[in-house]
Amino acid sequence: MSLSLFLVEELPTGSEFALTGDEGRHAARVQRLGVGESLLVSDGRGTVLTCSVTAVRADGLDLAVTARRTDPAPTPRVVVVQALPKGERAELAVELLTELGVDEIVPWAASRSVVRWDAARGAKALEKWRRTAREATKQSRRAWVPVVADLCSTAAVAERLRGATSFVLHEEATSPLVSTALGSSGEVVVVVGPEGGVSPAELEAFTAAGATAVRLGEPVLRTSTAGAAALAALSLRLGRWS
Repeated sequence: MSLSLFLVEELPTGSEFALTGDEGRHAARVQRLGVGESLLVSDGRGTVLTCSVTAVRADGLDLAVTARRTDPAPTPRVVVVQALPKGERAELAVELLTELGVDEIVPWAASRSVVRWDAARGAKALEKWRRTAREATKQSRRAWVPVVADLCSTAAVAERLRGATSFVLHEEATSPLVSTALGSSGEVVVVVGPEGGVSPAELEAFTAAGATAVRLGEPVLRTSTAGAAALAALSLRLGRWS
């Protein structure tokens, strides 16, 4: 079984340190890791330490670093612009995208999105997306925590698409994602619409910014799973899953 991963803000430069705070308490009290057992500790920015438990505290663990690695940031970066899903489907979308290797998730207030983020609700929802991404990073043992951007308008999304290799998932598109040209650097951006679909005006704005409308296949997927399906297809094409 793969080693558990814990995230900290800063990694030590030495060979010994204490894992405390929420992560330390979880390791000691919930996972009940004991002396001699191994675990991973990461800063979520590419560096991962393999550590051995040397002592168990009430509030965490004392660790000895046995190995250190740094994974370079993937290139090109894969960004998914995710229209706001309803309820628990938002958390599902973020979990799936993170576990499948997305580099950035951009929440999008699409015209047909049922969910609306006002100031108070939006701040709380955005924090939940970011917390979900961190937990999914730990679940999937990733070295990089994906960026979860601030909420974007359609105009802001269109601007983000300019200069990138960009796609809009659309059920009426004729070009399949699996055969469209991909860049070898920069960003690949995929726009995922809400349950009601991308509106004609939004599609026009995105294609005017340089995006290509593409389809995944015959099935019509929910907004919470379409991005994950597209990301899986792209990961194979970009050699991330080799």
